[in-house]
Amino acid sequence: MNFLKNKVLIVLLTFILLFNTIFAEKTIKIAAFEQEPYIGTSLPQKGYVYELVSDIFKKLGYKVTVEFLPLARAQIMAENGEVDAIMPVYYNKSKESLLAYSNPFKGNTISILKNKTFNPNIKNINTITFQSYLTSLQAYKFGVRNGFLTSTDFDNQDSLKKEYTPNDLQNILKLESKRVDLVIIDKYSAADILSKELPHLIGKFDLLERPLVSNNFYLAFSKKSKDYSKKLNDFNNGLKQMMISGEYNKILEKNGMFINKNISKNKITLTIGTVDNEDMKIMEKLSKEYKKSHPNIEFQWKFLEEETLRKRLLSDMAIKDGQFDIMTIGIFEAPLWAKQNWIIPMNDIPKNYEVEDIFKVIRDELSYKGVLYALPFYGESSILYYRKDLFDKLGLKMPKNPTYDDIRKFASLLHNPSTNVYGIGLRGKPGWGANMALLNTMVNTYGGQWFDMKWQTTINTPQWEKALINYKELITKYGPPNPTNNNYNELLKLFANGNLAMWIDATVATGVIYNPKKSKVFDKTSITSAPTSLTKKGSQWLWTWNLAIPYSSKNQKEATDFILWATSKEYINLVGKTEGWMSIPQGTRVSTYKNPNYLKNASFANYVYETIQSIKSEENTLNKSPYKGILYVSIPEYPSLGLKVGTYISEMIKNKISITEVLLKSQSDVSEQMRKSGYTK
Repeated sequence: MNFLKNKVLIVLLTFILLFNTIFAEKTIKIAAFEQEPYIGTSLPQKGYVYELVSDIFKKLGYKVTVEFLPLARAQIMAENGEVDAIMPVYYNKSKESLLAYSNPFKGNTISILKNKTFNPNIKNINTITFQSYLTSLQAYKFGVRNGFLTSTDFDNQDSLKKEYTPNDLQNILKLESKRVDLVIIDKYSAADILSKELPHLIGKFDLLERPLVSNNFYLAFSKKSKDYSKKLNDFNNGLKQMMISGEYNKILEKNGMFINKNISKNKITLTIGTVDNEDMKIMEKLSKEYKKSHPNIEFQWKFLEEETLRKRLLSDMAIKDGQFDIMTIGIFEAPLWAKQNWIIPMNDIPKNYEVEDIFKVIRDELSYKGVLYALPFYGESSILYYRKDLFDKLGLKMPKNPTYDDIRKFASLLHNPSTNVYGIGLRGKPGWGANMALLNTMVNTYGGQWFDMKWQTTINTPQWEKALINYKELITKYGPPNPTNNNYNELLKLFANGNLAMWIDATVATGVIYNPKKSKVFDKTSITSAPTSLTKKGSQWLWTWNLAIPYSSKNQKEATDFILWATSKEYINLVGKTEGWMSIPQGTRVSTYKNPNYLKNASFANYVYETIQSIKSEENTLNKSPYKGILYVSIPEYPSLGLKVGTYISEMIKNKISITEVLLKSQSDVSEQMRKSGYTK
């Protein structure tokens, strides 16, 4: 009997062990080190490498844990088997006894940065051997970051003069002061440092035409880790599937890391960098009509989230990378980039384009010294959308000119998360064109501004404090969850699905909100002016998305022909006939608001027209200011400043820092940049 019991017990234990083996949770622990802009804790989704590796393992059923560590510590942990893998690394044959390397994925491009006015004497730079290339650079002093791997040939070339520095930022500053002749740096890192940390130096540097080396990244698995070969095989298979499905390229492009498609050598390829929204997707779709009369043209479309687009376009200018033939830029960039000679003037516009049909207020914003430098695709102001049915249900009445006090009261009454209806939607994602677009209008209407007439920073003031207090209360108490993830596209979707009672944002959203095919609340929505407080000045923004051509484009004539077509009356009519009149690009041409087909379908048309025409960007603040712009400050440094302040505000929303800390940090950082840029002493 005991024998039988023991046998049953053994069978039962075996079954339990087998069950646990089969159904045990699969886990992987990865050590990572920061290498912006490819991977880092401050990047969206922590960067493309993090997103790619995490997505692959999650799809395979793994629970993924990633810990960011200093490089040396991460390497020791991987080699000792304290973690399953390390990322991102270069392939190193000498480490093969300790680490097993995955299949490669896109890495960095190590380039040589120089002062714009400095031209090393290198004959036949693109045809000579790599060793000859290095030999021709022996006369120059290089700035190199400590521990930065470039290429075996460069690292082992003792005849080259190398001066080591702890970080890339210091190397660029040494280059600017001419303490070194050239800097070895990843091209995206150089661009991002200039854009974020040294905006006053943009335009002073460019890259040698020939890069030093293009590296692949790898995920390296510790050979001391349990089941490392299975995890390696799983990752390689997952990476292969993502490449086949196209998900790999989508992740790359979303993060601004481009891989050019195979294009016929017999055709001219126009590469277009543009914002990822519906109007631009329609332009891509209808470009096939353009190709019918231009069979020699092919297109590469680079669709990016708004803040990523701005960063990548600016970084392209910062190092003269020349990735684009056509750029989608705003009214902020057009005159500033024209002044820097980064974009070409729109000369010799044909009469049948009818340039006078474009709103004068927009023509003026896109001009420098009386010359147009970009053509408007669509224009907008900001307004308040609200659910008339919800207001009626509670017996509420929206004033013709609501105040932020009114909005706070309405939001508290309409907020009902149990029915998936939130009181209000506000942009919360950090960025100068994201949360700061709305915040600037709030600061303006509360009587605040960025600078006084002597360019002294005026952020740490009661006006800014009042705006931030109200913004935080609205977005955290009465807004949807995870507010710092929300920008225009996310909020548009929420409102169109009926999840927001109110929304302050761009007039261009009317084309979706009032479209029965795209909105559940098309017949339940009303609009009115954006809220005010102490003053109406600067309470409603003016913005346009425009098409421009960088000087670095090798196809300027072909690019010009295309943007003349894409911003013409004929294109607007083509959209109306093929996509519906509610979907046409709005806010740029007088003729649009005389078109009976549009007016018949767009009940909001006249209101939007009058709103845009009434904007005066020079009357942006209650007290006189030295800058133009409503949702931005018209100085080259603003993208960097706006991102820094917007990031602090995002941290405030997450309760990581207080409103007082936002004001103090912003005041300090902005004042320091203005001193570096020469605005103040």
